[in-house]
Amino acid sequence: MRNRIDGTALQKMLIGASAVIELHKQQINELNVFPVPDGDTGTNMSMTLQNAAVELRKLSAPTLTKAADTAASAMLRGARGNSGVILSLLFRGFAKYLKGLEDCGGVELAGALQSGVDAAYKAVMKPTEGTILTVARVSAHDAVEAAEADDCPEAVLAAAARSAAESLAQTVHQNPVLEKAGVVDAGGKGWVYVLETMLAVVRGEEIDISAAPEAPVKEQADFTDFDTEEITFAFDTVFIVRKAREDIDLTPLRSYLDTIGDSIVIGEDDEAFKVHVHTNIPGDALTEAQKYGALELAKIENMQMQHDDLAAGRAARSTDDLEKIEEELEAGETIAPAEKKYGMVAVCAGKGLADVFRELGADNIIEGGQTMNPSTQDILEKVNATPAEIVFVFPNNKNIIMAAEQTIPLTEKKVIVIPSKTVPQGVSAMLLFDPDGETEDNVAAMTEALGSVTTMQITYAARDSDFDGHDIHAGEYLALYGSALFGNDSDLDKLLRGLAEKVGSEGREFITIYYGADIDVEKAQAAAEIFTAACPQAEVTVIDGGQPVYYYLISAE
Repeated sequence: MRNRIDGTALQKMLIGASAVIELHKQQINELNVFPVPDGDTGTNMSMTLQNAAVELRKLSAPTLTKAADTAASAMLRGARGNSGVILSLLFRGFAKYLKGLEDCGGVELAGALQSGVDAAYKAVMKPTEGTILTVARVSAHDAVEAAEADDCPEAVLAAAARSAAESLAQTVHQNPVLEKAGVVDAGGKGWVYVLETMLAVVRGEEIDISAAPEAPVKEQADFTDFDTEEITFAFDTVFIVRKAREDIDLTPLRSYLDTIGDSIVIGEDDEAFKVHVHTNIPGDALTEAQKYGALELAKIENMQMQHDDLAAGRAARSTDDLEKIEEELEAGETIAPAEKKYGMVAVCAGKGLADVFRELGADNIIEGGQTMNPSTQDILEKVNATPAEIVFVFPNNKNIIMAAEQTIPLTEKKVIVIPSKTVPQGVSAMLLFDPDGETEDNVAAMTEALGSVTTMQITYAARDSDFDGHDIHAGEYLALYGSALFGNDSDLDKLLRGLAEKVGSEGREFITIYYGADIDVEKAQAAAEIFTAACPQAEVTVIDGGQPVYYYLISAE
């Protein structure tokens, strides 16, 4: 039994949690009420935790602060789906509470769990009861009470895990959708696994971490063919500056460094910033940076000399103190300069859909959607690669909106997420974009457009389910009208006719049918004929979307 939790213990806890979630992800997935194939909760929580496990494996005897910060940062950037984002928020608050500590007891551990809950609730605009948020909140409350009686990590985690399991059992009655399906919340189940794994590590139990991925191994590079004359700026310079104030603007520093070097990357948090630059006058870079705060650490290496060592088969001469910092900076994204005021990034799957968004003005496309929710890092990279001052992001999936919103504080660009939940919503919004308009007017027009289009989708049932009065069998076709289940059947045309009749009764004027990768052009034309017959007043358009999973995406306006 541990009386204190140090960095190595937390490292084991979270690597173990990653493995346990990976082993049970399908069980968690199957708790998802809606039986459509999607980037399910278990998969998204597993992929989010795996990012943390990979980074934690790189640490040797970390402090508690280092382990917590590393995990939180990796989860933030690797967060996938709403469940992954909420998980990352729980650990962001957790890490913030433990900052500066070498280890912690039960009181601090309980405080960190409560801080995680506070961070998650603060970030989620409309928290829903009967979800992972409820389970985390109730378990943190009981953890704090347990810590008041016994400042022991095991007692705190035992109370948290027990309370989480009890709260999870109640979610079936707290959420009407869960109650109809007779299941507990999937995200809450994942959080129970996390707490139980942390408790097991504290108790000294062995956790099978074979499911957690190792860091990728790279082959050694060959330096013999590289010409040192290609090195324009010889000194690889990395340093950390403690900010003079939290809201300090680093834009002038970036501009200055651009005049004396290249390969510039600046990363920052509330307290400090880290700079990487290749330059021939590193002293000038350090002097300029000290106008923004106090120099804390620095590393300067001569890349030409390093090349000569490596080419000769010798170990390169290097300072090792900031090796981890340099790795983090080198992994950072290149920020495209703003060549225009507005840029747009859209998420979709399928070449045809990607072509549609490009024709509407999207600068970058993120491949993703159902079954493959992109991470916050995936979205951030495309945002940073967009040569614009203001970047509109169209998630086109309700399970990607939160991940997109997490990019806002991670880039120097202004990011505005238009909360499109479907591809047709994203298309309608982008059609109203005015490149010469004011930002507020564009946001208002595009957001309003989301409500003007009805999306119909036809996919298949990923598993047996009894949902909202529908007896659903795995493999059947499923039709969705808006966010509601319209029907299920083994006859695809029957569902198409039902949707067409409903649209016809509503007097819609424009219908667009995007057919998927598993539908040929003849079947798509037949579907169009069904809608034309039922909606003679409407203009029906057929587009090869090429999307996986969904046989048809149909918009009606």
